[in-house]
Amino acid sequence: MKYYSLNRQSPEVDFKEAAIRGQAPDKGLYFPERIPVFERSFIQNIESFSKEEIAYQVIRPYIGDAIPEADLRRIVAETVNFDIPLVRINDKISTLELFHGPTLAFKDVGARFMSRCLGYFSKSISEKVVVLVATSGDTGGAVAHGFYNVPGVEVVILYPSGKVSSVQEKQLTTLGNNVRALEVKGSFDDCQKLVKQAFADTSLTQELFLTSANSINVARWLPQQFYYLFAYQQWKDKDNPPVISVPSGNFGNICAGLLAYCSGMPVKHFIAACNANAVVPEFLRTGDYQPKPAVATISNAMDVGDPSNFVRVLELFNQELGSLKNVLSSVSVSDVDTKRTIREVYGSWGYLPDPHGAVGFKALQQYLQQHQDEKGFFLETAHPVKFYDVVEPVIQSNIPLPDSVRGIMHLNKTSVVMEADYDALKEQLSLLK
Repeated sequence: MKYYSLNRQSPEVDFKEAAIRGQAPDKGLYFPERIPVFERSFIQNIESFSKEEIAYQVIRPYIGDAIPEADLRRIVAETVNFDIPLVRINDKISTLELFHGPTLAFKDVGARFMSRCLGYFSKSISEKVVVLVATSGDTGGAVAHGFYNVPGVEVVILYPSGKVSSVQEKQLTTLGNNVRALEVKGSFDDCQKLVKQAFADTSLTQELFLTSANSINVARWLPQQFYYLFAYQQWKDKDNPPVISVPSGNFGNICAGLLAYCSGMPVKHFIAACNANAVVPEFLRTGDYQPKPAVATISNAMDVGDPSNFVRVLELFNQELGSLKNVLSSVSVSDVDTKRTIREVYGSWGYLPDPHGAVGFKALQQYLQQHQDEKGFFLETAHPVKFYDVVEPVIQSNIPLPDSVRGIMHLNKTSVVMEADYDALKEQLSLLK
């Protein structure tokens, strides 16, 4: 499998090169030269496969010969070695719980897969690899834990000061060792812009071996297909495919789901559930794509005003808006409705969603009210305890702390506070030379 840049000004590369580079030299995102199609027998008999085998069958075509079979099977087994259950909430709506990994968020899947791939590739690289990543919340913790103490790898995480939850901040600032946290005075979009500037700076990339762990990296993006297939495996009514509602910020997660759909996974419809950052809902309504500064919300991991992965979504559908709208719709859910939904779901069905899951629930609920014969599920992308400071006042009750959180809350954070300025970032990166 080869990968080309969506800016189409760089040579094609294999999976290893795409994963190590993160972003193409022309600043474009890498995209596979073809979309593999699942064998019909794979989909028809999916209930008979293990999670590990499903993951291997999904990812193998994208890897080619970059990783031998035995090593790839080990990597996918370590990636998915925790529960990913589809949980029924009511007669119409279920949820795919993606928070049973080590950092209680869906990004554990992509981060664990990517870290193990880079760990394998780093054995053949003589110089130190620097993983540079921007986070709006959950990516930072997942990447920090995924790469923690991986030999030959240094991790630098940029996060917006005061705009991640206290649990998220603890997860990305308390590890130390090869993990460095930069607390940026600005938004996630500012952090993402700085990371892109670093990758475009040839004077820097000649001195440091930089790669990205955001979902712009194919090694982060592609394995997110796994749990969509796990959900379909657990879906009871195979004759009536699900509507899938995905809390969406940078659009890597829903793009992975759409990729699985294009490969042959049965899905009735996708919903990109957004908060007040409504660039994509407005685009699907008007046909005019207008990035905007991010607006702060209580579903902070989705506070993205210029989603990087949306160009991949468009590429999947050959830039044809009509074809995309047949498969994907998108809505914006306010903070007021998000809080109301948390209260409603908890009070009516005894299920406690986090703010992002609540956005997904609300979007799905609205869609199903207009499509009475259909059913679906939303992605519960993080454990509600990661947003206890938002959720607990809404339900007027305490959320029990999982052991993994209880163990870090007393630790002191270690971060470097910096302006949203590229020279400040370059100064920090120079310390790694």
